Amino acid sequence: MTRRGLLGMGLVTAAAGAVARLVGAEDKAGKAPKAFPKAFEVAMSDAAWQQRLTPVQFSVLRKHGTEPPRSSPLDKEYGRGTYHCGGCELPLFSSDAKFDSRTGWPSFWTPLPDAVGTSTDRALFMTRTEVHCRRCGGHLGHVFDDGPKPTGLRYCMNGVALTFRRA
Repeated sequence: MTRRGLLGMGLVTAAAGAVARLVGAEDKAGKAPKAFPKAFEVAMSDAAWQQRLTPVQFSVLRKHGTEPPRSSPLDKEYGRGTYHCGGCELPLFSSDAKFDSRTGWPSFWTPLPDAVGTSTDRALFMTRTEVHCRRCGGHLGHVFDDGPKPTGLRYCMNGVALTFRRA
């Protein structure tokens, strides 16, 4: 391939990415993602979050990082209880909705009512639906449309973004 051809392909790719960002996307259920509110109920400075969270939790919850697969003990936790936000302790998922997705991250087929929000994530040259805590905005993971019935959704969460409380 010539340098000119490679440059042309790069320009086409950049233009396509710009168009995708402008057009907006729908989530996997076919609904427009819930937008981030202008202000969350629990809001702190980065410095305050860093004091409250471990470095790994801060990276995931506040900076949209991802923990390595199979690194969280919550991936294999199947006791009865509730999974809470690691940032603000809002109840997010019931153990009744947890399943083994074999991805290396805790997965659920539905969140608790009014627990999470979503936004469009266009990082890494793809469009995904990001899941965040509706109270503090903490990044939890992503939702995909390859989950079990009844929803067909897989809420693939970072275990470090969650805490588990046994029933």
